[in-house]
Amino acid sequence: MRIHILGIGGTFMGGVALLARDLGHEVSGSDAKIYPPMSTQLEAQGIKLLEGYDVKHLDQAKPDLVVIGNALSRGNALVEAVLDRGIRYTSGAQWMADNVLPGRWVLAVAGTHGKTTTSSLLAWILEQAGLKPGFLIGGVPENFGVSARLGADPFFVIEADEYDTAFFDKRSKFVHYRPRTAILNNLEYDHADIFPNIEAIILQFHHFVRTVPGAGLLVVNAKDENLAQVLSMGCWSPVERLGVAEGWQAVARNADASHFQVLFQGVEQGEVHWNLLGQHNVANALAAIAAAHHAGVPVKTSLAAFKKFLNVKRRLETSGVVKGVTVYDDFAHHPTAIATTMQALRARVGDARIFAVLELRSNTMRMGIHRDTLGASLALADKVLLLKPGDLNWNLDRVMSTLENRGEVFSSVEGIIENLAKQTRSKDHVLIMSNGGFDNIHARLLTRLQGGANAA
Repeated sequence: MRIHILGIGGTFMGGVALLARDLGHEVSGSDAKIYPPMSTQLEAQGIKLLEGYDVKHLDQAKPDLVVIGNALSRGNALVEAVLDRGIRYTSGAQWMADNVLPGRWVLAVAGTHGKTTTSSLLAWILEQAGLKPGFLIGGVPENFGVSARLGADPFFVIEADEYDTAFFDKRSKFVHYRPRTAILNNLEYDHADIFPNIEAIILQFHHFVRTVPGAGLLVVNAKDENLAQVLSMGCWSPVERLGVAEGWQAVARNADASHFQVLFQGVEQGEVHWNLLGQHNVANALAAIAAAHHAGVPVKTSLAAFKKFLNVKRRLETSGVVKGVTVYDDFAHHPTAIATTMQALRARVGDARIFAVLELRSNTMRMGIHRDTLGASLALADKVLLLKPGDLNWNLDRVMSTLENRGEVFSSVEGIIENLAKQTRSKDHVLIMSNGGFDNIHARLLTRLQGGANAA
């Protein structure tokens, strides 16, 4: 079958493309912009990428089926052509439910934060246990080098996103997955472009909980009040809680939380020394341990797996070091994620200067939902550089006042690069945060710091 994917540059849809190819289909795809790491892995797998949404793409691909991502809506030229021509179409989540997940032991990882890292940890634990899991993850785990693979039966790990499914299916994607093991990491208000309030997200999580069988398991952050409300709406599965004595606990043994102890029901299970930083990653690890344990993996196997875990692309990833200046790439774009990333880096580098660079890119950020908390989330930075998109419809004065004299707003990536080139010195750290490509700022900055021409 010839399958053409609209929105193939996204991590989820790119993963769908890899799985479809592994099932033997001829796969191609279109997107407005396709950037690494997704473009790199798709091209390496022989998947044809077409930039833009030109109707001619359908003539080139001649698809039997079009899989439409949730970023596309009515009015898009290719969407309209698919409808007008009567070509069969579906969503990525529905395609997964129909073609990949039936008959599998699905382990789904949900939550506002930490889904990608927790999913990657869980897949790696199962891999190290010799189970060869399939997975679809919203990032590229460095241990695997790809964001998705079919794997061997029965286990399949999937990042369970609460965002809506498609323009024709406004349910959250995760209700399609029917997991046997489900992780609920945390729940905050996000995706303001589709959810009017936190109650709307809580309702979707409740629908997700409804799909877990009585013979399954919910692994739940016991300290999250919103998740407690989700469970109060109805729960028909066993629950193992994270962060309480009667469940799973982790105790950090050093400042940056790269060494921690794990306990289950008050009994020590062992200790972890690893390369990841921050209490948020300790929480992600604990959730992965609990889920893997439900799948039959001994805790000691999980702890041993962490020693070889290489993290995920764009999760406090070092892009390069030039003249003593270290540049990092991180996906953080919600104040909570920004704050935890800042805390982890500060714990590691001590008093060294941190330059935090943030692209105000997400729909929620652009709508100004986080205007009251954004400044505080950047409090640990010595200098903050914000890229303001041209269509931002709210005033940044409140953020700037919180940052006092440490913040500066820029209208171009070039301006940020030049500012950093002038201000940074050896032993400084530049933390670049965005949920998009950020106009390749990481490579351009490293070139500029090296003194290369035309870097900006």
